[in-house]
Amino acid sequence: MTRQRVKWIENDGFERLNIYMRREYIEDKTAAKFVMLSQEPSLKGKGMQGGQPEPINTFVFNQGRAQIVMIDEVAYTMPPNCILPLVGGQHFVFEHPETLTAWQFNREFYCIVDHDAEVGCVGFLFYGIQHPMFITLSKEELAEISHLKKVFAEELLLSDHFQGEMLRTLLKRVIIQTTRIAKRQSVGYQAASEEKMDLVRKFALLLEGNYKTHHDVGFYASLLNKSPKTLSNVFLLYKQPAPSVIIRSRILLEAKRYLNYTDKTAKEIAYELGFDSPAHFSRFFKNYTKTNITSFRRS
Repeated sequence: MTRQRVKWIENDGFERLNIYMRREYIEDKTAAKFVMLSQEPSLKGKGMQGGQPEPINTFVFNQGRAQIVMIDEVAYTMPPNCILPLVGGQHFVFEHPETLTAWQFNREFYCIVDHDAEVGCVGFLFYGIQHPMFITLSKEELAEISHLKKVFAEELLLSDHFQGEMLRTLLKRVIIQTTRIAKRQSVGYQAASEEKMDLVRKFALLLEGNYKTHHDVGFYASLLNKSPKTLSNVFLLYKQPAPSVIIRSRILLEAKRYLNYTDKTAKEIAYELGFDSPAHFSRFFKNYTKTNITSFRRS
């Protein structure tokens, strides 16, 4: 049986679609969850819970002014009239969350990996090598996303056996449209063929699933049936860092998340991230962050 939970707060007692709103669609049988937040101060990403990433993907829509967003303890400026995709495991806090709209969903509601052939976003919008990705909208694109925002809100007021499928259809439309816009804005996509860009996307997805156990470029190149040199040349064409740098950056990001958001010891983190010894992990961390683990955690 499908269950819908709705939290809805109004300023003046009259029904409005976009004022302090949190609406949830939950399927008990599958644990599928979809949430829409509009001008809701509670919007934030929890990053890790109990050492595991929060399994929620998010689209944040900013129709207002530019504002600061902290993502994994790094400050960025979110431009006006843009969309920001965020993946499960990222810790994020917005300067003014009450001015934003967000759509959040878990794997059970819509698995972007399983449906990648339909939407082509994995390794690009989500789990890609370019993060954060602020996707600016033209006047026409802004009007379309604003319309979808209203349709989402209206659909979440209903309760019938079509609701889940309708919400998935609307979400898929947001994903596809956002992917199209982002590709048009990407210098790399303009310079490289679709085949080469798929190679970059597949690398990013493979990295997300294997970075804790495989730290060498050769492993990923072999899975993609390419030589390490060929893979590096594709990334050069895309104007991206070398695959070895991307692998290293992903490992460092996860290490920082563990140090920031969990109580795991350096030894536990070292083995979690596939290092032969805590000493090896300690040297790696200090070499590329220019600070030791104890100082980083203290700061």
